[in-house]
Amino acid sequence: MTPEYLLILNGPNLNALGRREPDIYGRRDFDSYLAELRQCYPQTKILYYQSNHEGALIDKLYEAESNPGCLGIVLNAGAYTHTSLALADAIRSIVLPVIEVHISNTAAREEIRQCSLIASACKGTITGLGLESYTLAVHYFLHLYLNKEQIHETN
Repeated sequence: MTPEYLLILNGPNLNALGRREPDIYGRRDFDSYLAELRQCYPQTKILYYQSNHEGALIDKLYEAESNPGCLGIVLNAGAYTHTSLALADAIRSIVLPVIEVHISNTAAREEIRQCSLIASACKGTITGLGLESYTLAVHYFLHLYLNKEQIHETN
């Protein structure tokens, strides 16, 4: 089946981008960034979900896995990155690839933010590049999909 969409999942407090700690996270809200991202990749359906609740994020991971049209998940788990074994376990239990992204460079932040409980469960991590972290993750998934298509066409 041809993948139909990518899913971007944002965790707690990411609904406040643009006004929450702008010196760390920037002044741009996520909705305007997402509109621009969708314009850059018009051939790709990009779904978006944000929740401040751990269980809702876990439910979305399982929901995406049960939909054969999902190519992969771009996940910014926010503070749950550093605290949620439940989220890490959910990522490990699905077959879809998950790319962990962070707007800020978590390695250069407070000690508690330097440890990611979900990183080892994810395909990869992109951090510290502002909102471009999401763009790079989307680009990765599309590149991965196109390369698989080319491999199948030559066999």
